[in-house]
Amino acid sequence: MLIDFVPDKNLYPFESRWFDSSAGRVHYIDEGSGPTILFCHGVPAWSFLYRHVIAELRTRYRCVAVDYLGFGLSERPEGFGYTVAEHTGILGELIDHLGLDDYVLMGHDWGGPIGLGASIPRADRLRGIVLGNTIFWPIEAMANRLFAQAIRTGPMQRRVLEQNFLVERVLLSELGKTLTPAEIDHYRLVQPSPQARKGLAVIAKQIVDARPLMTQLARDVPAVLADKPTLLVWGMRDMVYRPKAHIPRMVSTFTDVEVVELPQARQFIQEHAPVEIAEAIAKRFP
Repeated sequence: MLIDFVPDKNLYPFESRWFDSSAGRVHYIDEGSGPTILFCHGVPAWSFLYRHVIAELRTRYRCVAVDYLGFGLSERPEGFGYTVAEHTGILGELIDHLGLDDYVLMGHDWGGPIGLGASIPRADRLRGIVLGNTIFWPIEAMANRLFAQAIRTGPMQRRVLEQNFLVERVLLSELGKTLTPAEIDHYRLVQPSPQARKGLAVIAKQIVDARPLMTQLARDVPAVLADKPTLLVWGMRDMVYRPKAHIPRMVSTFTDVEVVELPQARQFIQEHAPVEIAEAIAKRFP
């Protein structure tokens, strides 16, 4: 299944590019020149989430942002499982296809595990890491565990598929009052039908199902990537990736880490504080 939504060039002023991965056709953008930054989105977003950050940085950096299969403008291929492990593998294929070298990874939400997982086997090509409101270990907070169990139930899975729950009730409950109607459409219309939303339903269950992978990441990130220069850009009002529960573990993992707090930002930090994020990246990785 292909998505026929065409982004508004005034809102998403980037050239769409395509990569025929082993599982399906992947949409990505590749803007600017200079040191490379690879942007990995969270759920239920797509590369559109990074539009303001990329607009700030593309005069000085090569900015690559991907849509995972099942998200954004990428294909919804039959037979693809849409698990975090599979997304990680496809991202690795894209990194190799583009020949990315000496790149900085930015991962947000599920983009953290996916980006880190793809970068661990390519650690010699990774210059640095930017993490924002994400984890690379199994969920531990009770509220998150309760949500993880609830989202697996039949009624909630139907809401994800039939009512676009993760867009309407998660993303837009936070951002709906700050986005224009056209911007809201850019999040809604790339998930136009229950058939298109299979990836959303699967990755919602990955909060539990990906525990073995997350346990492995909790070992591999400190073992392989701890010495990479790291920047944390954190929405301090996020009730999912709570700062006091997550920042200290992040800081203790990396030997060369800086923290930039975004005081008014919640989970979707790229919408709340894009200029601050871009400035922090440019300062950390000139």
